[in-house]
Amino acid sequence: MEIGVVFGNRSFFADELCLDGRRRLLRVLESAGVTPVILPETVGAYGSVQNREQALQCAALFREHDLQGVIISLPNFGDEKSIVTVLRQAKIDVPVLVHAFNDHLDQLNYENRRDSFCGKISVCNNLRQYGFKYSLTSHHTVDPENPSFQADLQRFVAVCRVVHTLRGARIGLVGVRPADFNTVRFSEKLLERHGISVEPIGLIDVVGRIGQLGEAESLQAVEEIKGYMSAEAVPAEALAKMAKLLIVLRDWINRNDLHAVAIQCWDALQKYLGINACAVMSILSQAGIPAACESDVAGAVSMLALQAAAGMPSALVDWNNNYGSDPNRFVLFHCGNFPKAIYQCESCRPVVNYPPILASTMGSENTYGSIDGRVKPGRTTFARITTDDLTGTIRAYCAEGLITDDLLATFGSWGVVEVPNLQKLMHYVCENGFEHHVAMTLASVADVLVEALGKYLGWDVYRHA
Repeated sequence: MEIGVVFGNRSFFADELCLDGRRRLLRVLESAGVTPVILPETVGAYGSVQNREQALQCAALFREHDLQGVIISLPNFGDEKSIVTVLRQAKIDVPVLVHAFNDHLDQLNYENRRDSFCGKISVCNNLRQYGFKYSLTSHHTVDPENPSFQADLQRFVAVCRVVHTLRGARIGLVGVRPADFNTVRFSEKLLERHGISVEPIGLIDVVGRIGQLGEAESLQAVEEIKGYMSAEAVPAEALAKMAKLLIVLRDWINRNDLHAVAIQCWDALQKYLGINACAVMSILSQAGIPAACESDVAGAVSMLALQAAAGMPSALVDWNNNYGSDPNRFVLFHCGNFPKAIYQCESCRPVVNYPPILASTMGSENTYGSIDGRVKPGRTTFARITTDDLTGTIRAYCAEGLITDDLLATFGSWGVVEVPNLQKLMHYVCENGFEHHVAMTLASVADVLVEALGKYLGWDVYRHA
């Protein structure tokens, strides 16, 4: 990730503070895997910005790169006018983090005092005057070596990933929504207004392309599925169909440069192809292409946002069952299309099977492809993005919880989850007309989503607590 770095400077402070600050911050950025885009030390006071000429040089440098964020760092008070000039002239709209170095009580003489505590207030004042959105470190001033700053940096990088991922995202839609699922309706035009495009393909095209594939072409994909999860119970004919579906979808995804997909997973696939798409969707999600079931395009966007925030795969689940009389626990469930990273794989390997509910009406022979498995215990974040045609806006909510060790006698893919004040969250979901689907990942990233979706994308975001 390329991040622009602006060091602010005031001429009557010691130039050596800029050199010290530059070297210390760049070491931390390098260890965090960030590629800094910064003026060379030969410009100004060790690559800092303190006048319009230097600001224009920095802006020109930034325009040459595909920056995903900008860090403004103040080794001393800094020059607020020059800093905002960089952002205005660079003409970039990315997340901005404002950082200020600590002063130390035994170094308040002329050579060492920074006054960054005060300068940060002035910089933020100017950023707001000029209409720039920005993020702050947890502590008003902080040394870059401090674990607090390094956590702030990781959070900021995640915010940058989410914003960069969603702006210009391309979502594939395979088939139409199931006729009985009004809940997954969405506004393609609202998504497009926010830079998210939808690329559709009909199920008849997918099934037709599968029919054009020979058996030999699918052998490698068959072995991939067998190696991915336990598939001993799946008939060879169903495995071959799953493999061909995987080949066709991958080819379509690659040719259309798609970042996530939503698939009409029932019941046409079962009727006319004779399989469930769950295991294929799981493989796609595990490989970084979130795959949402039931043609839930907004669900796919939610998965993509969570994946970018956490840097790991996400899943789409149902808010499915109460957990006895416990008001803060529920059962998440789906037929079984979660990525492998979501499942508890150490003690019980997930199994490719058929879903008893669909099989009861369509026959097990036509529904192989779902996954039986338990979600891995640990911290989790839930998120849902929706397009609201009534207000012409995009809305979202997010919440954090804990996947517990509780066991259930059930089928499909499932987990027991504890969420503080769950009843309050369920009231919010219902009162605001959100869908029954929610995306989840095994990380604590709700704060990242609030910052990325609310502050930088301008969506209406509720953070449950």
